Formats: sequence, structure tokens, C-alpha cells
Amino acid sequence: MNFHTYKDLLALTEVEGLTIAEVAIQMEMEKSEKSREALFVQMEEVLAVMEAAAAEGLKSQEKSLSGLSGGDAVKMGNNPARVVDTLTRDAVAIGLAVNEISASQGRIVACPTAGSCGILPGALLAFVKHRKPPKERILEALFTAGAIGQIIEHNACVSGAEGGCQAECGSAAAMAAAAVADLAGGTPKEIIQGATLAIKNLLGLACDPVAGLVEVPCVKRNGILAGYSLIAAEMALQGIESAIPPDEVIEAMYQIGKMLPAAIRETAEGGLATTPTGLALAVRLSELRC
Repeated sequence: MNFHTYKDLLALTEVEGLTIAEVAIQMEMEKSEKSREALFVQMEEVLAVMEAAAAEGLKSQEKSLSGLSGGDAVKMGNNPARVVDTLTRDAVAIGLAVNEISASQGRIVACPTAGSCGILPGALLAFVKHRKPPKERILEALFTAGAIGQIIEHNACVSGAEGGCQAECGSAAAMAAAAVADLAGGTPKEIIQGATLAIKNLLGLACDPVAGLVEVPCVKRNGILAGYSLIAAEMALQGIESAIPPDEVIEAMYQIGKMLPAAIRETAEGGLATTPTGLALAVRLSELRC
């Protein structure tokens, strides 16, 4: 059992009568020659790392070594929501928390990268906190997210240096939207649409880290996109679909990534990194290193 496109994946779910998670599990069983039980044990370990990073980040007010990030997750998580609902507020807080832990050299799950590691846990763990699905369903949602990410990686990329931040945070948002749509009872088509709606609205996103560090704008972007992923999932679950088919969106993502100038592909040579403040921060940090 194998798939390389969303069309392939959806066809497998229809022909075999399986969920996306089950297709991903069976494919991984064939490739790895591991049992279903062994794969679930591995995924439990992934979930545990996500939960630990979120818990640590939500209580830590320590700054990173650069001083560019740290403490915002506590602000977001400990104060009453004033605009959004508490589920969305918690998704943003957890997204911030996990990426702050990453910026402080803590242990995280690269999903799909370290720079985008807060988006999937943010959306997923917030949904779990408020809706309390069974553990097995949470693990299945992670397999679903993995299937979505695998298709993006196969047909485009998940590297900021290769395809801009659309590749890192865009892919993570697609995975997060898919996981949440799955947990909320979405059909395979709705899950894929959630992922598509998430990524198509992030096409062309620049990767322009200040001072070359994965902190500004990365940490806050992780928080915002964790909340954004919930919206993409909600739209898909309400029957809203992308006018452009999912696989064509990924092809567009690949083409846009190739067209992006090197200055906004993780080189810190453009965008926010070369604003007056961005340049001043880079100088200050280089002096500190000396």
C-alpha cells in the first residue's frame, strides 16, 4: 500500500474503506516491517515529547540565549481570552510554548521541522484539552498528519532554505489542520481539504529569520498558525473546499518555492532580517558572541 499524491491517498481510503490514518499505518507497517503495536508505541513517544515541551513552555518565563524569545506563552496562556475563544487561545499559547522550548535548545518533535515544531502540537493539544478524545484517536490523528506531510515532502519540500517558510510553517499548518479535522470526525476528503486550505493561504511565505536564528518571526508565527490551523479545519468540516485541487496546490507550492529569491529562503539576507531593527539585533548578537 503506497501513495504519493492526495488523489492516491483519497482513492485508497475509498477503495479499501479505510481512514487516512489506517492507510498511513498499513503503509508504514509494510515499509518498516514493524507491528501495528510497535508503531503506536513509537507514536505515543512522539506525543509524550510534544506534551512535555508544551507543559514546560507554558510555565517558563526564561529568555532564550539570544534574548529574542521566551515568556510569551505564559502571557498568552495565563490571561483570559479577550477576542478569540479559549480553544483558539490555548492553541496559540501551546504553539508559542513549544517553539520557545525549541529556541532554548529544549527537546521537541520536528513536525515537520524544528522551526515549525509548535504548530501541530498547538492545534492538536489544545483540541485534546477541550474535547478530550480517546488516546488512540489522538495517535491516529498524528498518523494522519504524517501522511499529509509525507505527500508535501514528496511533491514539494518542507525546508525553509529550499522553499521558504511556506515549506516549513505552511506544511506544519496543513498537518495540524488535518489532525484536528480527523479528531473532529472529518471524512478523508474533509481532512485533505483542511490541509489544502491551510497551505494554499500561506503560499509564498518568506523565511527571513532575524540574525539567522529561528526565533523572530518564527516563535510568534508558530503560535499564530496553530490558531490558524483550527480555522482551516473548521472551514473544511463545514463543507468549504479549495477551488484549486489539493495536488495542484502542492505543485504551485513547489513552483513558488523555486521562484522565491534566496534572500527570503532562510539566509537572513532579506525581509524582516534586513529591517533597521533586524540588522541592529544581528549586530548586537554578533558582539555578544565575541
